[in-house]
Amino acid sequence: MFKNIVTDVFFDLDHTLWDFEKNSALTFEKILVTHDVPVSLEDFLEVYVPNNLVFWRLFREEKISKTALRYQRLKTTFDTLGLEVSDAVINSLSDAYIANLATYNHLFPNAIAILDYLKPKYNLHIITNGFQEVQNKKIRNSNIAPYFHQVINSEMAGVKKPNPIIFDLALEMANVPAEKALMIGDSLEADILGAQAAGLNALHFNAHNEQKHEYCDMITDLSEIKLYL
Repeated sequence: MFKNIVTDVFFDLDHTLWDFEKNSALTFEKILVTHDVPVSLEDFLEVYVPNNLVFWRLFREEKISKTALRYQRLKTTFDTLGLEVSDAVINSLSDAYIANLATYNHLFPNAIAILDYLKPKYNLHIITNGFQEVQNKKIRNSNIAPYFHQVINSEMAGVKKPNPIIFDLALEMANVPAEKALMIGDSLEADILGAQAAGLNALHFNAHNEQKHEYCDMITDLSEIKLYL
């Protein structure tokens, strides 16, 4: 579908190439124990995972700061679970989470295979809303850095997806017109609608079992990219 149009492919990182939920769970499995928080990993994640998505949305919409995001996603989880956890422990957990997260580097199935397939044919890049210091570690430690020409993050751009400014910066850094670029990501709002508003083509990686929509094609496995490129 995009074979004769696209020259550059932009990937989201978390929930698209890098298996955020799996790596995050492994991180909490470690740090909840080391901080003596009396909760099972299963009970914690059941509340934390949806909370984290809510606070990331607020962060993306510029409604909370990075500091507030890191604190509130834990504070509200513990409050919901009825656990009294001090601010000192929450802040220590927050720091430990950031320090340990990139030490786990599980990628989605077929991530390396599809990057190997695409690398000889296209210029590959990343556009991510994640924090620069963490995202760079994820990319480096999971051994995918050599695949990408440009890595654009929201701290570099000063805005977050779906703001068109971050896509415009990515196109400028990659030196490619929007009509020759394809964005692949998991977030309908941030990746798909954001990219399309900036003139890019888009392909939705359905990492969250969402309903089909009319905005663009949707895939459930990264290997399906071969059907389009």
